[in-house]
Amino acid sequence: MSSIVRPTSAQMTRRLVVLACAVFAVVIAQAQMLMGWGQTAGEFAADSDATLKVAGYAFSIWGVIYLGLLIYAVRQVLPATGESPLLNQLGWPSALAFLGIGWWIVAAAFDWEMGTIALIFGALLVLLVPLLLNAREIRALPRMARERWMVVWPLALLAGWLGIAAPVNVLTVLTGNGDLPTVLAPTVWALIAVVLVTAKALAVTWVLRTPAFALPIAWGLLAVFVAEMERNPALAVGAVIASGVTLVGAVLLTFRLKPPVEKPA
Repeated sequence: MSSIVRPTSAQMTRRLVVLACAVFAVVIAQAQMLMGWGQTAGEFAADSDATLKVAGYAFSIWGVIYLGLLIYAVRQVLPATGESPLLNQLGWPSALAFLGIGWWIVAAAFDWEMGTIALIFGALLVLLVPLLLNAREIRALPRMARERWMVVWPLALLAGWLGIAAPVNVLTVLTGNGDLPTVLAPTVWALIAVVLVTAKALAVTWVLRTPAFALPIAWGLLAVFVAEMERNPALAVGAVIASGVTLVGAVLLTFRLKPPVEKPA
């Protein structure tokens, strides 16, 4: 007798919605680039980057993220994929996050600045909170489990990139509008953002015991170093140190610490 838990009609509906939202997120991004309407994500970020600049190549990570999201979305809709607590708990949040990043592309293209902030933070929170709430199940997954690689990794990679893109988005908008508080120098604000992002990466990695959330953050911080080497050496040094701390810390927290003893629920 098969041990696969077949999804109910309601659960299958949820899966199809997740797939549709993932396709929307990917298609809207490709349509923006191919049709050339408005700004790309990189152009939006570079428009007012006097406080914190990110090298343009960093945005190529979206190719990896989109591929992961499609793998997750397609697998979870296949009839052979049984229902599981993680698929159930992360399904609707992932659909909302996919809608958020898709509409963010539209908002950035047309320079709807406050809309970009609301969408990027909304997508981050709606995805990160359920990941943390399901940390016990995520930590309990075997290293080579399909759910680890086809559910947790794609969603954590997206959450990680949003985790660094969100503060950059805020600094870009505040700088462009002249609203960055003058109580501190712009470089100090940028360094504070770098420290907070690094701390967030390590904290989430400690809870989930997977490096998937931290890797995009380390990638983004390295891109800050590349972009700021000549313009702002102090910020560049802080960013490259933070990138190294994030990467090494994520590896140590994932592979060197003993897994916590999970008590029965």
